[in-house]
Amino acid sequence: MKKVAVFGNAGGGKSTLSQKLSQITGLPLHVLDKIKFQPGGAEVSQEDYQHTHQQILATNRWIIDGFGSMETLWPRLDEADTLVYVDLPLYVHFWWVTKRLITGYFQPPEGWPQNSPIFKSSLSSYRALWLCHKYLTPKYREYTKQAQSTKNVYHIRSTQQISQFLELIEHQAKLKDIH
Repeated sequence: MKKVAVFGNAGGGKSTLSQKLSQITGLPLHVLDKIKFQPGGAEVSQEDYQHTHQQILATNRWIIDGFGSMETLWPRLDEADTLVYVDLPLYVHFWWVTKRLITGYFQPPEGWPQNSPIFKSSLSSYRALWLCHKYLTPKYREYTKQAQSTKNVYHIRSTQQISQFLELIEHQAKLKDIH
């Protein structure tokens, strides 16, 4: 596990999972929302975003959290040796976007650029939920199914599996330290 892509629908806990995964593995974490958006929520140019994304892909070790753009999504998944696909039931994604909207006024959401507009960003997440579920989820599922023969694939389908995945990785890291 050297190049890890964490992806899935909005509000699935990808940023929290990625942060914990980075702490366990020591792999550098790159949060695409923080690369694609400046503090305050303004979007960087597509050219700047793609350039930064390509620079990260060219390194030997990374965790990349998030969607980014259609132009960078598939090359990133192809380059990764490990895929962590967070594919929770749609109602869980919806609830966690709502929870993030409410709590975001008191504590900034994990993985969001500083001073992000909570309400506006949450509305974007709500719009993305159905679009991702309808168009990308079937493609993600097919991609991860095909990739199982060449990559480490973790297809997380429940909130319990998030904890189980992190426990497994922590256990593997401890075994590695012993040997």
